Amino acid sequence: MNETMRAVVARDYGSPELLAVEDMPIPRPGPGQIQVRVEAAALNGGDLDLLRGRMADVAPLEFPHVPGMDFAGTVTEIGEGVTRFAVGDDVFGTGFPRATGRFSAAFCSPLSLTSGAMAEYAVLDADAPAVTHRPPALDAERAAALPISGLTALQLLREGQIQPGETVLVIGATGGVGSVLVPLLAVAEAHVIATAGADDEDHVRRLGAEEVIDYRTADVVAEASRRYPDGVDAVVNIALPADRLIDVSRTVRRGGRLMNAVHPAPEPGTYERDDLALGTINSAARPGDLEELAGWANDGWLPAAIGRRYRLDDGPRAYRDLVQEHTRGKLIVMMDR
Repeated sequence: MNETMRAVVARDYGSPELLAVEDMPIPRPGPGQIQVRVEAAALNGGDLDLLRGRMADVAPLEFPHVPGMDFAGTVTEIGEGVTRFAVGDDVFGTGFPRATGRFSAAFCSPLSLTSGAMAEYAVLDADAPAVTHRPPALDAERAAALPISGLTALQLLREGQIQPGETVLVIGATGGVGSVLVPLLAVAEAHVIATAGADDEDHVRRLGAEEVIDYRTADVVAEASRRYPDGVDAVVNIALPADRLIDVSRTVRRGGRLMNAVHPAPEPGTYERDDLALGTINSAARPGDLEELAGWANDGWLPAAIGRRYRLDDGPRAYRDLVQEHTRGKLIVMMDR
């Protein structure tokens, strides 16, 4: 094995413009860890939150920093005490940067910790349920697109306790989380109302949305209230900042639910209603969650929602595109060798 690898690297906090592809030492696994030759990695907004220092008080980075949480690849080396995986196993999953261990243990447990997935090799903790075997029928790019988005969607579905026939407004349906959540809601026999631009209407309808509100030409709150004067059963927010959720809560019926996946969460006491069930979720992996998501993808319940593919050399540009351009589904970086 070569002693160095190529990786997307940040040398300090800042914007995606600071990212570059550099040669880095290949990380080696310690006790309880596995080394993975990464085949595909997916971008997440959380990568950029960490890079910009928005979570530095609770999740400080160590530099040079390799971003990237979601990955798929092949085990190339195992550390002492690892029995769950063997060299040659195809795996996929997600992990927080190793330096943020205190934060991830407190808020996102039990995710693995990683040396950074946007690289040719990564090291991860082997015992976390957020890393698992990849089924042979699930290709690497689809597997890499699943973890954070899928685990977040599962948490939202569980938190919302959605029942067949209920109306659910999904704000931010075209992104990675929405591309998993909308099909799962449709399978749960919910009536899904998705927000999406006109160019994405066919996409979200294929995912399972029965109604679409074009957020570019209509006020979402006003339009949802016009269609459902008594309110929808639940709203899932995957896009709007906390200060917009007071208005959004007006679209929810009495006794309904508002679930939020955007951080930071609204301050306590933000809402004047005492009948509204509120929940802000963090990504978490229960044993079997990734396996369940992989099974649904194999069975066709979760359509492939990959917006664009990049080579590793274009990894910094992929992060710039995530910020500057409208994206549909997940952005995937393939490791070319």
